[in-house]
Amino acid sequence: MVLVGSNKGNIYVTKSFLPDIRIYESYVKQIFESCQLTNQGNLLKELESKLSQYLDINNFHYVTNGTIALQIALKALDIEDGEIITTPFSYVATTSAILWERCKPVFVDIEPNNFTIDVEQIESAITEKTKAIMPVHVFGYACNIDEIQKIADKYNIKVIYDAAHCFGSKYKGKSLLGFGDISTCSFHSTKLFHTIEGGACIVKDKTISDKLELIKRFGHQGDEHYCLGINAKQSEFNAAMGLSNLPYIEEIIAKRKYISELYDRELLGYIQRPKQQENLEYNYAYYPVLFKNETELLKVFEELNKEGIYPRRYFYPSLNKLPYLKDKFDCPISEDISSRIACLPLYYELSNDDVIKISKTIRECVR
Repeated sequence: MVLVGSNKGNIYVTKSFLPDIRIYESYVKQIFESCQLTNQGNLLKELESKLSQYLDINNFHYVTNGTIALQIALKALDIEDGEIITTPFSYVATTSAILWERCKPVFVDIEPNNFTIDVEQIESAITEKTKAIMPVHVFGYACNIDEIQKIADKYNIKVIYDAAHCFGSKYKGKSLLGFGDISTCSFHSTKLFHTIEGGACIVKDKTISDKLELIKRFGHQGDEHYCLGINAKQSEFNAAMGLSNLPYIEEIIAKRKYISELYDRELLGYIQRPKQQENLEYNYAYYPVLFKNETELLKVFEELNKEGIYPRRYFYPSLNKLPYLKDKFDCPISEDISSRIACLPLYYELSNDDVIKISKTIRECVR
């Protein structure tokens, strides 16, 4: 999770977008008039419908956050034990969801150019206990979707994409949220599209989709109980924020693209950037940069912090190094990249002057 600061004058790695308050108030007025605050209310249904239409996807489920989305995805696919092949280069929630559902994460190293899971190492990690692959579209960049699906089909295992960063990214003209047996997304307040807190599951199979709908609502419909469930229902107030933000989404992405391209010009030749995949329409969710080593990264952070500028080490540490893991995995590329990668400030209100100031400080540090 990326923390957002509120001290005036400081520049943090991100800042939540807020719509015209009058738009949000108009939705809140509807909530007060209906007196329905949660339990699949009208605004939630409206948001699910509009997001499905915007993303051109089916079987869309709006839930409380991106972590519970991963957990109920595992439940819906009847994955309650066994091994899940995943990446060590992600936010901790990816691994936490696997462990929380009493499964074993099996870490496969990442490829060095765009930091997604290395498909050439997946097959050798498969055992008779393997139940699924859980890759991550890191920073909104696409995994090698075609090869991952070939492997999954060959071994008859499921694919659950952690697509927390992917709202607005497309691969071959299709939303990145539309791949795998289930894809999950996060609508946390730090994301480019947010509902304050929130997440989603997008399910390929309608039968599995119907099951997940039950799971997220305690496993019952009325007085009839069908399966073990949990409370992943989202409130009308969160849905209201999503409905208020959605009309701005194209403008938000365009502004983030503009800022990213300004960084590109200012930092050309000074830092390394992820390589964007072919056939990817990127959403500019983050601006990750790779320094020569950890010492250089820490020097840059020290100088930026002096100016009230706070980037984030994102992702750090490499998840195979979490202290509470029982099993040890060697992932040298992830460990190396995690030690020297950072995300620079990127948000709708970030000014040209701020980008130039940040870039100038970085150039002076790494020169």
